[in-house]
Amino acid sequence: MSNKKANPKEYASFILASGSPRRRELLVDLVETFDVITTEAEELVFHDDGPAALVMENARRKARPVADFRTGAWVLGADTIVSIGEKMLGKPTDIAEASEMLRLLSGRTHCVRTGLCLTHKDSSYEEVRVETSKVSFRSLTDATINAYFTEVDPLDKAGAYAIQTRSDLIIQRFSGSHSNVIGLPLEMLGDWLREVKVL
Repeated sequence: MSNKKANPKEYASFILASGSPRRRELLVDLVETFDVITTEAEELVFHDDGPAALVMENARRKARPVADFRTGAWVLGADTIVSIGEKMLGKPTDIAEASEMLRLLSGRTHCVRTGLCLTHKDSSYEEVRVETSKVSFRSLTDATINAYFTEVDPLDKAGAYAIQTRSDLIIQRFSGSHSNVIGLPLEMLGDWLREVKVL
């Protein structure tokens, strides 16, 4: 078996294993140069151990296949889900489901969890962590929901909303990491990357 390595200068040494443009925009605040590589990972929609276990497992499923062929790079997988009570809300399939999600969240407080998997195959390093934020919604009318959807596309967003766009229409308050609600907890990730000497 050959020990020959690819020239490291040909590639970034950090990879985001997520196609989310919002995560890409957020990661730039921490990592100057990185590649974005995604695979057709089969994501779970339910986990017996709850939403925290679900997002950590999905983050792992995104990161591992990329790390398997870019063994010398640090690879970050991420997954975000909204949960209220025992119900977990991923991305809606259509506007009707998106409206149903916002009606469910209306006037209530829910959790947003992002699972992160950081792995480096050559170092046999892999760890998963999760960050939780809480978001309280205003009481929403159908008219408000319709107005919100004229400004925000809910179909690629867990829970059918984006805290960074027209949050004044739907959100009363939140606690915890703001960037976590968008999809990447920068505070936790920054500490983690410094811990493993990436930063």
